[in-house]
Amino acid sequence: MFRKLNLFILVILLITGCTKQGDYKNMSVEELNQKMKSDKDLIVLDVRTEEELRGELGKINGVINIPVQELSTRLNELSNYKDKEVAVICRSGNRSRTASNILSQNGFKKVYNVEGGMIDYRRKISK
Repeated sequence: MFRKLNLFILVILLITGCTKQGDYKNMSVEELNQKMKSDKDLIVLDVRTEEELRGELGKINGVINIPVQELSTRLNELSNYKDKEVAVICRSGNRSRTASNILSQNGFKKVYNVEGGMIDYRRKISK
């Protein structure tokens, strides 16, 4: 019984070690808004599709747009920003988590997932 438990724990540790989440932090839309005003070097990455950018939620001026579905194959476009702060936004905060993981697992040091996404941004910031 003890050996089976140890083996089970070892397997769990190996599995979780291989699926490590990226190292990023969460940021509210209010924090994003303040950071955009105070830090001209902040990179904002919108991971929505082109169609979504033209939709009712619109887009934030000056952002870089790379849809999350294309991010892994287009990381080279962001290579100059690996040491800069990168805030990742999407519609609601789900795809931006995925994108934040991709960035942090590929050497980006200061990645922020914008919680609530553009829905929250439009409701709280851009009324």
